[in-house]
Amino acid sequence: MPWLPIAFGAGIVVYFTAQHEPSLVAALLAFSAAAVAAVLARARPIAFPVLLTLAALTAGFAVATLRSARVAHPVLQHAAWNVAVSGWIEVREERARSDRIVVKVHSIAGGRLNDAPDRVRVSVAKGTAPPVGSFIELKARLDTPPTPLRPGGYDFARDLYFQRIGASGFALGRIKPAEPPHPGGVWLRYAAFIDGIRNAIDQRIRAVLPGDVGAIASALITGKRDAITASVNDAMYVSSLAHVLSISGYHMAVVAGVMFFVVRALLALAPGLALHCPIKN
Repeated sequence: MPWLPIAFGAGIVVYFTAQHEPSLVAALLAFSAAAVAAVLARARPIAFPVLLTLAALTAGFAVATLRSARVAHPVLQHAAWNVAVSGWIEVREERARSDRIVVKVHSIAGGRLNDAPDRVRVSVAKGTAPPVGSFIELKARLDTPPTPLRPGGYDFARDLYFQRIGASGFALGRIKPAEPPHPGGVWLRYAAFIDGIRNAIDQRIRAVLPGDVGAIASALITGKRDAITASVNDAMYVSSLAHVLSISGYHMAVVAGVMFFVVRALLALAPGLALHCPIKN
């Protein structure tokens, strides 16, 4: 059994060594055949482990092929000016000098758009980004996803590709709210609901903890870093603590939750403390 994950990983390696994109149907059929053969041969001491290993290998190959098919989307190949975009806002980021939105494209029109993207990331003027779930129309300059700045550097294009974002750029002029042609779907409603919770938490924290203290607390919990002053930002970078803000939100909540659970569990093991002291605090 410990060798099955290795066989699964080997199947993924085989996918990456293929000369061209494998057929998803063929990969799924190969896995199904190997799995059925392993089940039928489960009483055979030699054939069963061999076929089980083959099933794990074809499973890794099929999963990699499926993932590639699910992520595949058009990517802009040439810069395009004055592009008319309409769609739903899926992500809204507040930054120090500007806001940034990810738009799920409903319609897109402009020159040099042979590979029109399904999603675009656009920088907009500070404080002008509508809430998540809004349907908007705007003009934008779109460019291809940025490549690494140096050999071996961070690959922005790869990161955007796996977010299914096919172009990035900035808005030209005002963002116009519009009536959506149809409902945005369950995922969009979920994203709007989560963004509303983040905004409510952010406002509550800043109301209780004014200034940079509240801004840092909100950044650690919600990921909103726009309220941190430039001097504090510079101090965080100089002291090599800026990464704490970069891993904000979910990661910090997980760490805090685990620590809270462990400390309370250890204190509860001591009856004297648990019965006479407020260990919840």
